[in-house]
Amino acid sequence: MLGGGGLVAANVYATASESGQSQAGQVLASGAATIDCPDVGSQLTAVPDEAKAEVDKELALLDKQIAEAYQRLQQSTQAIQQDGAFAENSIMNPLKEKRAATIERIAIAVDRVGDRPQGLEAFAACILRASGNQGEQGGDGQNGEQGGEEQQQGDNQDGQNQGEGQDNGQNQDNGQGQGDEQGDQQGGNGGQAGNGPVAADFVDIKSVQPNVQSPRKQGNASRGTFSTACGVNENGLFNSDNVIVAPGVTNGAHHFHDYVGNQGNNAFASDQDLADADTSCENQGDKSSYFWPVIRLQNGAQEQDAGSPGGGIEGNAGEIVTPKQVTMTFVGNPQSKVNEMPKLLRIITGDAKAFVNGTANANASWSCTGFEDRQLKDKYPLCPQGSDVVRTFKFQSCWDGNNIDSANHRTHVAFADANGVCGNGFKAIPQLVQRIVYDIDAPSLNDGGRTTPLFAVDSFPEQLHKPVTDHGDFINVFDEDLMGEMVDCINGGRKCDAADGAGDGDGGGAGEEPGNSPSPTPENPPGGNNGDDDPADNGNGNGGDNGNGGEDTPSPTATAPSGGNNQDDEPADNGAENTQKPSADSTQAPNPADGEDKGNGEAVPKAESSPSAVQSDDAAATGGDDNDLGGAVPGPEPSSASVLEPQATSGGLADTGTQLWPAAAGALLLLAGFVLLRRINSRQT
Repeated sequence: MLGGGGLVAANVYATASESGQSQAGQVLASGAATIDCPDVGSQLTAVPDEAKAEVDKELALLDKQIAEAYQRLQQSTQAIQQDGAFAENSIMNPLKEKRAATIERIAIAVDRVGDRPQGLEAFAACILRASGNQGEQGGDGQNGEQGGEEQQQGDNQDGQNQGEGQDNGQNQDNGQGQGDEQGDQQGGNGGQAGNGPVAADFVDIKSVQPNVQSPRKQGNASRGTFSTACGVNENGLFNSDNVIVAPGVTNGAHHFHDYVGNQGNNAFASDQDLADADTSCENQGDKSSYFWPVIRLQNGAQEQDAGSPGGGIEGNAGEIVTPKQVTMTFVGNPQSKVNEMPKLLRIITGDAKAFVNGTANANASWSCTGFEDRQLKDKYPLCPQGSDVVRTFKFQSCWDGNNIDSANHRTHVAFADANGVCGNGFKAIPQLVQRIVYDIDAPSLNDGGRTTPLFAVDSFPEQLHKPVTDHGDFINVFDEDLMGEMVDCINGGRKCDAADGAGDGDGGGAGEEPGNSPSPTPENPPGGNNGDDDPADNGNGNGGDNGNGGEDTPSPTATAPSGGNNQDDEPADNGAENTQKPSADSTQAPNPADGEDKGNGEAVPKAESSPSAVQSDDAAATGGDDNDLGGAVPGPEPSSASVLEPQATSGGLADTGTQLWPAAAGALLLLAGFVLLRRINSRQT
């Protein structure tokens, strides 16, 4: 009896343990996990100029190491199924070692010319984190055919490189086929390349409550607007570089960008290269560079980058969608007049790594024409028929008055607070509002995009194409005279167009902010805001004084590596009294006595769990515009601590029977013992 009972208990315990390990392995094997690494660049708030080039390259190498580790994680399904410790031993531990060596080189580079940053070694370790996508696996839409009889996927291509029946991968039956075998490669994470998007990333815009609020304009407000037209990237200028965060590094962004304006922007473009380049803008005095991640349809199409880093190799697959309309409008400040932007000022808005970094710097704004009083931060919109998808970026509108860039690309600019006030002595500058419209049909979620394909923004591979990672980049290369005209127009309360040359447009505008009227809208949209003067006023809210776009939110964190290419041989007058011009040789203030931080502060490791990539109701109620755009769609918080916990049941009844046969045998022994004991007792009585 004792032996039988022990056999039952031991086998049930062992089976439960194996089941838990199997479930964790299934999360990994399904592709429903990602890699969460602390952001080293955000800790480097100041880097000496002499060390910037080396630090930039090492920070870019950290991004490359994460991307390669994530790719191996995706490709190791069978090994992970066979060995539960494979991911940790063969992927995560080597990644930690590589990161530790890279971080040490960063510290040494800074130490040579300044004070060694302390505590960076704590940022070497990364964790495996459940993506939240595992609930999507097994559905018809994520795993199935999408037409295209000639488009057969290769067995080991992760949905990126198409098979032999495509004329070397170029002809795809108009790009609509996905192939019979795609489902096996998508796993639980969906998307053409197997790392997103999934149906849970989308929401019907009509189910979202209006959530846009604007600060009230005061008597001294700068009420004018200044528009510049630079096309929709009909020139097809794409690359996966980012000259702001990774100068001199090819594929520093690990995802493709659309470029409008400056046509010379790549990783190796110097300030002089940008000044000498052609521009797609109607007014040739605007050579500024405007760039953002492309949007792709998950329709099986092979683009020019299908087999390249930054493209299909890193999970950015499908047909690139050219915008239907792009408008760049510079607006004023609700409290004060604005000052001229300095030449070559660099601004990044949003966080390309917000899915794992948290939302402190996230500034994504997704909506639909006719519904732009409803902005989404962490979901893609499902737009009704006749309505187009809209991405809106409102850039930081307060400048420190000295620097054209900063080590983490954030601390030299900031958002105004909820009332439009620039804090910390920052100066108000014209606020760039980018509005990008796409003619994209709402995907068919019930079949996972088989009928109408899903769409997604390009991202770093481990960010899983989450909408919260959307971001925009800007480098000011306006002619100084045209910049002066812009400021005069905005401060004078006029509505101007750079294409008019004189910069005074119709001269009679009341300073309306960009509206939606050029785009088609659905008939009678419920709660729509088709004529809203400020359709997505998400740049002036909750700004606080820390430049992170959120009042009472944590300090800024960087989206990517620091600095580079910031020397301005002839900086522009910034238009502010008693304000020092940017240094020609440094992105930092020329007076080191002003308290320049050389990055020797104690680095603080990332918290146990990242802020949620889903906006909360409480945040939406604060009245701000930057971080409060997704409050109508709250969701569960993806915690960093939720590392591969069991996510689903595993095994069928047959599997359970084969695993529990020792327990069944033990149970028979136990019953036999009871019967035998009962008979012995009966005979004795």
